[in-house]
Amino acid sequence: MLRRLHPEQPASFAFTPANLAWAEAQITKYPEGRQASAIIPLLWRAQEQEGWLTRPAIEYVADMLGLAHIRALEVATFYFMFQLQPVGSVAHLQICGTLSCMICGAEDLIAVCREKIAPKAHQISADGKFSWEEVECLGACANAPMAQIGKDYYEDLTAARLAEIIDEMAAGRVPTPGPQNGRYAAEPLGGPTSLTDHVAGRDALNASARRAVDLGDTIKRIDGSEVPLLAPWGRQSGGDVALAPPAPALEKPRAVPARARKPAPLPAQKALADKSAASAAVAEAAPEQLAAPRGGVGDDLKKISGVGPKLEALLNEMGFWHFDQIAAWGAAEIAWVDARLKFKGRIERDDWIAQAAALASAR
Repeated sequence: MLRRLHPEQPASFAFTPANLAWAEAQITKYPEGRQASAIIPLLWRAQEQEGWLTRPAIEYVADMLGLAHIRALEVATFYFMFQLQPVGSVAHLQICGTLSCMICGAEDLIAVCREKIAPKAHQISADGKFSWEEVECLGACANAPMAQIGKDYYEDLTAARLAEIIDEMAAGRVPTPGPQNGRYAAEPLGGPTSLTDHVAGRDALNASARRAVDLGDTIKRIDGSEVPLLAPWGRQSGGDVALAPPAPALEKPRAVPARARKPAPLPAQKALADKSAASAAVAEAAPEQLAAPRGGVGDDLKKISGVGPKLEALLNEMGFWHFDQIAAWGAAEIAWVDARLKFKGRIERDDWIAQAAALASAR
């Protein structure tokens, strides 16, 4: 299927302060020089913030990670989890149409979407609240037919039940996810044939559905209030307390001030802090800057790996137009430029100096 960017795009994108803190925390999970590995979570966060993935958002994330825009576009257009067009303000329904769901009634579910939302996939309903699409297998074949709405699966659906779910969401309620026919999880429809001793006294909802109900955010988009996670999992950057195993049952926990329990810096954080301290120790010196390119024509700085159109424009604004200017930078000049870039460290990480020297000598 051909996936193109929507013809109508907003003028710009920027993470909210909370989402920016979250995104920067994700980058710390990856080793120095491998920050580009954060591309998928950052694109997902941008989509959660806006509802769909816009071109300015894709380019913003690319710039944040020091990637050429085309690299981020490749990821965004490859994965169907990314919506490249506006979606309903309340929910976007993804109806599984692959074999198991198809033979169990997926076409009836799609008919409901056509009737209650819009005649065609990716069209937004008249009230702006809903949109829908047919997708490939979502891996819940034992509970066919099913749909993913927001963060959760709604399984064992009928056309009538899907219509009710849409009405519930339109009225501002959050339908309980999971099986919709009374089934607990993915046991046989006639009831479990093994582990039957676990049936008595169990919660009416399976763990996944229970968690979704307790959080109450099944169709709620991420709003930045979530505490950003740093690697390793369990340490929180937004607070002072590190998650720890519970105290033994017979031991009374000591009352320790939260500040005293602040976790030690993680290795990745320490390395970044050490590098920042080392950079700060280098006296800054402004490199040679030009008011305009020599001869009226500057070099194509995008040939330097890690420099995209926006970064090239920023370098031009700072007075850097030619490869030999960049190739001449020493530690003090790098520190000066690095302090003025939106994402510090990329000069050394991508070895701009060596690249610029090679490009300058090749002319």
